[in-house]
Amino acid sequence: MIRKILPFALGLLGLCLGAGAGYVARPVSYDHASESAIKPEDDAHTLKDYAKLANPFIVPIMAQGKVSALMVLSLSLEVRAGMTSDVDTAEPKLRDAFLQVMFDHASAGGFSGSYTDATNLIPLRTALLEAAKSVLGDKVTDVLITDILRRDA
Repeated sequence: MIRKILPFALGLLGLCLGAGAGYVARPVSYDHASESAIKPEDDAHTLKDYAKLANPFIVPIMAQGKVSALMVLSLSLEVRAGMTSDVDTAEPKLRDAFLQVMFDHASAGGFSGSYTDATNLIPLRTALLEAAKSVLGDKVTDVLITDILRRDA
C-alpha cells in the first residue's frame, strides 16, 4: 500500500514546493503609491548627460618660491539629463571653484610624487564634486577627470 501512496505523496510534495518557489520568485509589482515614494536621484537608471568644460585647467606647482611644474587637467561633469545648458551658464563660477580646489590640492602636495594614486585622486575628486554641488546643487552627480598631465619645468 505504501508503494501506491509514496509516488502520489512525492508528486504532491513536488507540486507544493514548485508552487511555493514560483510564488517567492515572482516579479515584484509596485502599486502607484509606492512608485511615488521613489525619488529620481535614487534610481540607478536615471538618465545622465555629460558636460565637458571647454578649456583645461592649468595649476602651477610651487617649490622653493618658483614654479617647478604645471598640472593640466580636463574635467567633465556628469549631470542629470537636460542640465548641460546649466553647466554652460555657470561655467565661470565652476571654473573659479574648481581652480580654488586644485590650488589647495597642489599646496597640500597632492600633485607631488605619484599624483595618480587613488590616495591622491579620491580627495581631489571629492572636493571637486563638493565645489560643483555648491554651484549647481543636485544637478551634478559626479566630476570626471578626463585628462591629467604634469609638465615639469
